[in-house]
Amino acid sequence: MAVTSPRILVFAYHDVGYECLEVLIRRGSNIVGVFTHQDSPTENIWFKSVLALARMHAIPVHSPESVNTPDWINRIRALQPEILFSFYYRNLICQEILEIPSLGAFNMHGSLLPRYRGRVPVNWAVLNGETRTGATLHVMTRRPDAGDIVGQEEVAIGPFDTAQQVFVKVTAAAKRLLEKQIGSIESGTIHRQAQDETAASYFGGRKPEDGRIDWAQSAQQVFNLVRAVTHPYPGAFTDLGGRRLYIWWALPRPDKGQGAPGEVMSARPLTVGTGSGHLEVVTLQWQDDDEQPASAGTHGLRPGLRLGLPQAPSHPDTMN
Repeated sequence: MAVTSPRILVFAYHDVGYECLEVLIRRGSNIVGVFTHQDSPTENIWFKSVLALARMHAIPVHSPESVNTPDWINRIRALQPEILFSFYYRNLICQEILEIPSLGAFNMHGSLLPRYRGRVPVNWAVLNGETRTGATLHVMTRRPDAGDIVGQEEVAIGPFDTAQQVFVKVTAAAKRLLEKQIGSIESGTIHRQAQDETAASYFGGRKPEDGRIDWAQSAQQVFNLVRAVTHPYPGAFTDLGGRRLYIWWALPRPDKGQGAPGEVMSARPLTVGTGSGHLEVVTLQWQDDDEQPASAGTHGLRPGLRLGLPQAPSHPDTMN
């Protein structure tokens, strides 16, 4: 009598969702359905489409606003999944659904849990100047990102890495991790390790407004913000005279001369004082203008001006 592969239900979005779903497809897993999100028209969609991948392989795909309704719970139960995976699916999945699969429900998270539970963990890790992060596959429980760890894959964060560059590393780590663990998950022989609650940290989602530069911070801290939210994210910004100025790339100069926080110290090269050291701006953009290298001109900035004055309307992109 032939052995049937476990029935797998996948909740997925973004590049991690795409790559992990592709792992399951390539190994011939028994995928009974995919749940994903409709892309938001206000978001910069720079990542691969889980919806397109599922359709390409004729996998039933759904994108309801919420799966936690009686109707969807019943429909999921009717699919009789034995394994449930969540790969960067953005919405909470209720406990009633998590209890359906007999072999368990598992989530792929973009940090080395228990650190950086919550939203956009890669951006937060870069913002906080971390030198390492990774991917964690863990059992899903009522508390988000708090279940037992099944496996982890670590990656380095270079001193000049942007959040997107780190995200590419984490995506590759997530793919490797799933490839290592899928056999034991399907056979029900996983090793579980409880998370250390004393080492846990939690971070919420970020809004475009969170990209506002606090010039009282050190040059290194401002630089970490710049690289954490530069393209394809909404960007780090400051204001001058009611106009918004985006700083897409810069370099910290902690050992250079000290100016007042936000003070333009020179126009060419464009350097700005911080709470400690100064920041050399490399690429900038006035709101509603084109992005330009700072070396292309003075951009209306002269020594003695102070950045950080009242805000202009905010950028529309989001980070989830």
